[in-house]
Amino acid sequence: MNKRFLLTTVIAVAVLGAIFGYKALQIRQAKAAMAARKPVPAAVTTALAARQDWAMTLGSVGTLQSYQGITVRSEIEGRIVRIAFESGARVQAGDVLVEMDTAAETAQLRSYEATARLAELNLQRARELRQTNANTQADLDASEAAFLQAQANIEATKATLAKKRIVAPFTGRIGIRQVNIGQFLNKGDALATLEAVDPIYADFALPQQNIAQLATGLSVKVTVDAFPDRQFDGKIEAIDPRITDTTRNLRLRATLANKDEVLHPGMFARIDVVLPGDTAVIVLPTTAVVYSPYGDSVYVVGQKDGAPVAEQRWVKVGPKRGDLISILEGLKEGEQVVTIGQSKLRPGSALKVNNTVVPASSPAPKPVES
Repeated sequence: MNKRFLLTTVIAVAVLGAIFGYKALQIRQAKAAMAARKPVPAAVTTALAARQDWAMTLGSVGTLQSYQGITVRSEIEGRIVRIAFESGARVQAGDVLVEMDTAAETAQLRSYEATARLAELNLQRARELRQTNANTQADLDASEAAFLQAQANIEATKATLAKKRIVAPFTGRIGIRQVNIGQFLNKGDALATLEAVDPIYADFALPQQNIAQLATGLSVKVTVDAFPDRQFDGKIEAIDPRITDTTRNLRLRATLANKDEVLHPGMFARIDVVLPGDTAVIVLPTTAVVYSPYGDSVYVVGQKDGAPVAEQRWVKVGPKRGDLISILEGLKEGEQVVTIGQSKLRPGSALKVNNTVVPASSPAPKPVES
């Protein structure tokens, strides 16, 4: 019995040993095969880092403001009898916009003029009588006061009549009218907006660390979404002397020519302040830069055992210009940089460079016409 049990145990151990040995041999062979395999090179496109002289800029987003802009309002109560403008029309300074009913004031003016005429005659008589001591000095003073009072009443009535004839205070374009003929206006009621937009202002802000680079007279380049293929040139007119408490930014105002009045107050605009002098920078397509919370980097094509491999390089990026971006630090002229395919790369990844089809990169790209 013991011999049979021992024989069975020996056979079982031999079978299990053979199985485990075979598996171990398979694992060793698989590891050897994996070690012998080489990773498939990642297909990428590349571009050479080129050196160019760029006029450096400071970019911001701002809002366009009218050179002069108001809401025309009534200074006095009255009923509208005439509207002398069309919505959206251009008006000159002094043009009549609205006239109100002046019948009561006109009649009152004639009454005051008659009173003033009588007061003037009484004053002349009082002066003549005073020369002969036929009246008192108090009588003469009363006559002079009555005459002055009558003159003041005339001036006040004329001022009221003038306020009932509302005119444009400056040349500009009138907005959509908000009143109608026959409407009764209260004091402060709005008639329409009036905007002078040539030139036009662009208000924007920049971080306080840029103060040393800024000055009035610097050129700015402005673009708006409504006209993506146009660039509007202007100059910084004013710099606010106070830094904003909330954002610690410096507020600036630029003036732009707007002869054709295509720019409107309230538009958002991208503003680039052009700094004096040119700076030599390394230029790459914008697609070459890999952005991450730890910093910006590019992949440079290096060599390992005679084959191209990826080398990660941390860089400091500068301003953009269309499809191009400037590299201020971390890259040398002439180095070959990966522009497409970085998502598949790690430091040391094998590369296969294929530049048969390379997207165009332009500092001033334009949309493709269909």
